[in-house]
Amino acid sequence: MSLSLPCLPLPIPPPTLQIIKPRKLTTCNQSRRHYCFRCFCTAAAADSQPSSPIYRPAVILPGLGNNTNDYDKLALILNDYGVPTVVVKVSRIDWLRNAAGLLDLNYWRGTLHPRPVLDWYFKKLDEAVNEANELAQGGTLSFIGHSAGGWLARVYMQEFGFSNISLLLTLGTPHLPPPKGLPGVIDQTRGLLYYVEKHCPKAVYTPELKYVCIAGRYIKGARFFGPNDDGSAMSVTIHPSNSEIAAVKASKPPAATLRARFIGQGYKQVCGQADTWGDGVVPEISAHLEGALNISLEGVYHSPVGSDDVTRPWYGSPDVVKQWIHHLLD
Repeated sequence: MSLSLPCLPLPIPPPTLQIIKPRKLTTCNQSRRHYCFRCFCTAAAADSQPSSPIYRPAVILPGLGNNTNDYDKLALILNDYGVPTVVVKVSRIDWLRNAAGLLDLNYWRGTLHPRPVLDWYFKKLDEAVNEANELAQGGTLSFIGHSAGGWLARVYMQEFGFSNISLLLTLGTPHLPPPKGLPGVIDQTRGLLYYVEKHCPKAVYTPELKYVCIAGRYIKGARFFGPNDDGSAMSVTIHPSNSEIAAVKASKPPAATLRARFIGQGYKQVCGQADTWGDGVVPEISAHLEGALNISLEGVYHSPVGSDDVTRPWYGSPDVVKQWIHHLLD
């Protein structure tokens, strides 16, 4: 099951910002899962050097099947930019709790609601928010939702309020439900995304609250059978000797790979279309929201699991983070 806010003024361009030079990570409060730009304990008091400014804390919301450790490196990267970071404490086994939805008739009807099935996640998120609020010292927070974590953040904001949240940045989140009535398409969320679309506030990009939705263009899917939209065009040549005779040549597109066809089937379950671009899991068109600042990044893979910072970078790889970090620093 893939798990994958109010209306819209014109987008406000991000301000010109200065990137802070990295500083060594200092850990504190070992019982807590956060990464401080500088220690808020005795080490801070002992530091006589003036410290670089600290930006508003961020909360990372893991995606379906991911655990907290998958985001350790991203948290350290954000720390180096001056963003104290809290990762929601989630284990892979925790996701098995979603099986409780099987006992709900709405699951079989395709009208499942996020609560109470996902209350376990919202409780863990609420704990992370409380921890981040201590770091914010009365300031606002940034939410970084990866994959399903992005729409789970929207549900949390709708259910528990968002007055202390000034940025929702989503990374490869399937925000939109699949079209209804398409043959071969089954809503993998069993109604959850339809609920989000209907009940959660619409996305905005305002000084008080900004939605930034980032999609990856790692691989284009393909239909399993039949022709694919390859974007090829015919070339037409007009012979000077006879303008009524034209030679029409159409270069044959390369055959879609088996991998592209399988990935296309995954895209189809999310957006209803197989031959479209995406990050290998979530189609580009599903990761954007009307009213948000929507960004597409070339060559970016969906997950930290199976990624490689050089050959298969994901949204949290260092060179990719450089392309969106300024949204957290304004």
